[in-house]
Amino acid sequence: MRRGLTIGEFAQLTRLSVRTLRRYHEARLLEPATVDEATGYRYYSREQIPPAQVIHRLRELDVPLAEVERVLATDDPGTRAGLIAGHLQRLEDRLDRTRTAVTSLRQLLRPDVAALAVELRSVPARTVAAIEAVVDLDAVLGWYDGAMAELDAAVAGREGFAPPGGVYANELFTTGRGSMLVYRPVTDAPAIGRVAPRTLPAVELAVTIHSGPHDDLDVTYGRLGGWVVEHALAVDGPVHETYLCGPRDTPDPRRWRTEIGWPVFRLSPP
Repeated sequence: MRRGLTIGEFAQLTRLSVRTLRRYHEARLLEPATVDEATGYRYYSREQIPPAQVIHRLRELDVPLAEVERVLATDDPGTRAGLIAGHLQRLEDRLDRTRTAVTSLRQLLRPDVAALAVELRSVPARTVAAIEAVVDLDAVLGWYDGAMAELDAAVAGREGFAPPGGVYANELFTTGRGSMLVYRPVTDAPAIGRVAPRTLPAVELAVTIHSGPHDDLDVTYGRLGGWVVEHALAVDGPVHETYLCGPRDTPDPRRWRTEIGWPVFRLSPP
């Protein structure tokens, strides 16, 4: 009487190597239907073909062994879907970080980068409609989206005289937590919910434009910082950003324009 499929036959049917099947057995992910006590030969059943292929796909996606075990242990489709969806989201987040790093590296390693255009600008004090909070660095994007949506609603119908912007404390980047202030310059700034009138003080800025997606915004920051040092200036206060054109204006990243301004003062005579 046939005891089942040998490990070699099972490997052919599942397109998995014998070595992989042995590893799954050792990890207790897929144990053979029977093991011959005398010879140690492994035998599998045809019902084990789909689970073997599921395990293989999950491992191709780098799903941790503990999560693979949980996926296989539950018969509830919703629980399985939730476990897999959680891992897929982590993969997408990792992919986003990888793309950002690749974009930045391409910019940094280009030998033909044009000279940075920088303007020293005196910005007078002005009153804006603003939302401010202390935010963790990993929560910046979510907080920004919510704050800007609230600002949009609060100033709807009011006359604006400049693009929206933000003022970000240096601690946000150096320690991972700091003050964020986003604003819309409008006449008669309202006080609604988190939105309140705020007077931004006069400031001297070294200003440049970052064109395109925000993935390599840090590269432009670095180049501006190099320019500041080269011209015997020092950073004096939080960084300023002005969103001349961004995701809220067009879905085309090639058209985005972000103005970066570093408050500066001169260290030595020109």
